Amino acid sequence: MRILQRVILAIASFILVIGLSNIALGADNLELLASQLKYETGKIALQSGVATVNVPAELRYLNSQQTQIVLEKIWGNPSGNGTLGMLVPAKFNPLSKNSWGVVITYQEDGYVKDDEAESIDYSKLLKTMQEATKERNEQLVKQGYPAIEIVGWAKQPFYDKVHHQLYWAKDLKVSDSDEHTLNYNIRVLGRKGVLVLNAVAGLEQLNLIEKDSPKVLSSVAFNPSYRYEDFNPNSDKIANYGIAALVAGGIAVKTGLFKGILLALLAAKKFLIIAVVTVIAFIQKIFGNLFGRKRQNNSTGNDSQQQ
Repeated sequence: MRILQRVILAIASFILVIGLSNIALGADNLELLASQLKYETGKIALQSGVATVNVPAELRYLNSQQTQIVLEKIWGNPSGNGTLGMLVPAKFNPLSKNSWGVVITYQEDGYVKDDEAESIDYSKLLKTMQEATKERNEQLVKQGYPAIEIVGWAKQPFYDKVHHQLYWAKDLKVSDSDEHTLNYNIRVLGRKGVLVLNAVAGLEQLNLIEKDSPKVLSSVAFNPSYRYEDFNPNSDKIANYGIAALVAGGIAVKTGLFKGILLALLAAKKFLIIAVVTVIAFIQKIFGNLFGRKRQNNSTGNDSQQQ
């Protein structure tokens, strides 16, 4: 039994050293990636062709490829695609806890009618969303990501009927952290679909996001013939959902929009540590089988006590 313990300890120590080295190397790689990001300014035509971004002096634009680098490689979110880019502060540092960005995507599901906007019960809608999130959490955990809780509204939904813009913000909490995350949402309704603007930041940055949201909104606009007022009821497709569904939506796992910047970095490191522990447990199981079922059970019992 002592031989088994020494072998396991030696292998575990070796794996742990490699793991810690990878964490340090990962930090260097993150800094390198952050330094190589290519920011754009001025007038930018989005890849979809439906809208244009006029980047104000206070902001910078990252195209879709650069945005994926930030979301996946730097912030450690699940892989995905479909973003049109991201607006970030002029002094953006993706490795900083206080950084934030507004990810831009486009949903071409048709013209969204807004006639129900004033009659929506947002308290009831919140409860429905919280229940749906609990179900989605089961899939997140299976994929190795922490569960996410919708604590409540950070800003209750509001629809600007004149400009066809919808705003709301959720107070989110990741299961393995006490820190709350802000998920600030903006939807701009168009003739054939909806521009989706999502900002992720710490909850304490709500006032900052609200302060800068007019700059973000004024910088992104539908091109002529794609605007809400260009809708042709005789030929254009009408979406099979309304304002309430835009707010409820699905959990945007593909773009990582429910994960805070710092939380994502911490989670990425934690996954490595979990992987190390998993390999150690696997080794224990193999050697336990060689030395007998009884010893395997003892080893498992000791592991449980340590956890």
